[in-house]
Amino acid sequence: MNALSDISDIEADSLLEIFNIGVGHAAAAMSNIVNEEVHMSVPSIRFTTRSEAAEELGVGISLFSISQHYKGAYATEAILMFPEATSFEIVRMMVGDLIPAHELGEMEREAMSEIGNIVLNACVGTLANMFQKELQGSLPEVRVGTSNQILNPYKDENDPIVMMLRIDFALERQQIQGYLAFILDMSALQDLREQIRLYISRLESGCVPDGM
Repeated sequence: MNALSDISDIEADSLLEIFNIGVGHAAAAMSNIVNEEVHMSVPSIRFTTRSEAAEELGVGISLFSISQHYKGAYATEAILMFPEATSFEIVRMMVGDLIPAHELGEMEREAMSEIGNIVLNACVGTLANMFQKELQGSLPEVRVGTSNQILNPYKDENDPIVMMLRIDFALERQQIQGYLAFILDMSALQDLREQIRLYISRLESGCVPDGM
């Protein structure tokens, strides 16, 4: 856990700023899908371990998750998570009120995969753009399970680092809270920190691109 305490306030603030740009792009894309203005924000970001992150999300709560593996500037698995009860409302938001409930269940995985693809690629794409590096992603994988099954399925003894972000979705009709986790081993964490330092250095010299 010593590496976690090495993350400075300015590094954490820079990450928060980048991710808020990313979810802003995701919100714009989702607004076009649901024909309703969607606002997203990342109010918090913290570094913890897989096991602690799973415990914080609630051991008995069933989660709907969409994950993708990325490699390039650093290697990570990105996982977007919602409480399973919320996922039904998100699908309803996407397809409208005219679809029968039994058909919604059949569409759930496909719709949630699309949401995950939008949010994950917007966030990771913004990271890649700001870091001026490439990150290649796999196809999204949809899973339903407890926080332990999703975040710590193999009970890894090394307990990799997790960069946890809370994402707030605000719509006219409701507010939805989700979580975005980036799984990082120690090497990936160091690579990420190096990219943040380079980003801050470019920011101070005025050489940072404006979003995506």
